[in-house]
Amino acid sequence: MPPKVQQKSKEAKMAAAMAGGKGKKKKWSKGKSRDKVDNKVLFSKEQHERFQSEVPKMKLITVSTIVEKLKISGGLARRALMEMAEEGQIRPVCVSRSQRIYTRNIGEDDEEE
Repeated sequence: MPPKVQQKSKEAKMAAAMAGGKGKKKKWSKGKSRDKVDNKVLFSKEQHERFQSEVPKMKLITVSTIVEKLKISGGLARRALMEMAEEGQIRPVCVSRSQRIYTRNIGEDDEEE
């Protein structure tokens, strides 16, 4: 058995209980703040060249990956991907109203046409 610990007297317990409530008040947290992103709404010449060169080589192409990679707005990325799909540089895998998923064109599709 562990050794017995000397118990406090009733007066000492009472004094400790009374003193405990006088601590500092809890401060409200400010909440998490996100950094404001400054995405471009128009292509610069360098960004457009980078878009034309990098995107057709990507395996998984979504609006969000393009936004993250090129720092452009979602609307601009959506329109640019639709244009690229119409030209046949990329092909749609799943196009729903909430998420568009594209992939690169592989040699197999060119042989079928």
